[in-house]
Parts: sequence; structure tokens; C-alpha cells
Amino acid sequence: MHELTKMAASPRPEMHVATEGEFAGWQTWIRDSFENHIGPFWHRLEADGNVRCAFRVEKKHLNGSGNVHGGCFMAFADYSLFAIGRHALNGKGVTVNFGCEFLDAGHEGELIECTGEVTRAGKSLIFLRGQMTAGERLLFTFSGTIKRAKWKSLPQPNA
Repeated sequence: MHELTKMAASPRPEMHVATEGEFAGWQTWIRDSFENHIGPFWHRLEADGNVRCAFRVEKKHLNGSGNVHGGCFMAFADYSLFAIGRHALNGKGVTVNFGCEFLDAGHEGELIECTGEVTRAGKSLIFLRGQMTAGERLLFTFSGTIKRAKWKSLPQPNA
């Protein structure tokens, strides 16, 4: 978690809500150690019922050319798939398909935002699409498929 952002207790132990800073009122999951390492990534439900995801670009998100690393965009898009599809999914899932288009570069200090929609939610698969922007600039578009999954929790290492 970002050390400058305090977290509020949540009724869902894997979900935290920022209480201070730029993302006060936004939510993030803490169950994914990879996303925790490269984030923080945030999402919130807008007044119109749509989900908005965001992160502030830090030096750790940059590639050797000084732009946001493509892998960071893809990881944030995958995070966004689950935030956008959360209510349709209503449980656990895995990404089974992902496609994307890189349209422009992101830069240190920019606020990267993502919006999208569920295009179809079936019995076992949820289809989604989204776009990532920095201000008015369209940076990245993507689509993905989430498969509903049922599995037991694995024991924690060294537990």
C-alpha cells in the first residue's frame, strides 16, 4: 500500500478504502501481491453507476524511455477488468482472454484513468472493454474475458 494513504476498515477483508490523500474514498484490493507491488491502483463507483479506475504515475511505473511501461498499462487494464466487472462477476474469476492497443505514452506525474463496460455477462464468461486516458488523451484501449471460477483458498506459504 502507498505509505501516504490511510485505509479504512472494510466489511470485505480484501477491500480497502482510502481515507486521506488524492484517492480518499476510492477502493483497492489487497489480495493481489503483484498489484500491491506495482500499484497502487484504485477504483470507485461514479454517481452514474459506472466504475472509474485510476493511478498516479510514479517513477517505478516507467520504462527505460521515461514513459509508462507497457506491462504497467496491461496490469492496470487487468485490474480494471475486475473492477468494472465486479458486480457481474459477483465472486472469483480469472482472466482468460486479453487484447489491447497502445495509442499514446503516459508520463510521470500524470493521473491515468480507466473506464469501461461489461458487453455481455453469460453463465460462465464475462466480456468487457475499456479505455485508458490521461486528461483528454486516449492512451490505451483493451478488451478481455473473465471466467467465473470456484476454488478453495490455497494455504499461505510459511503459515
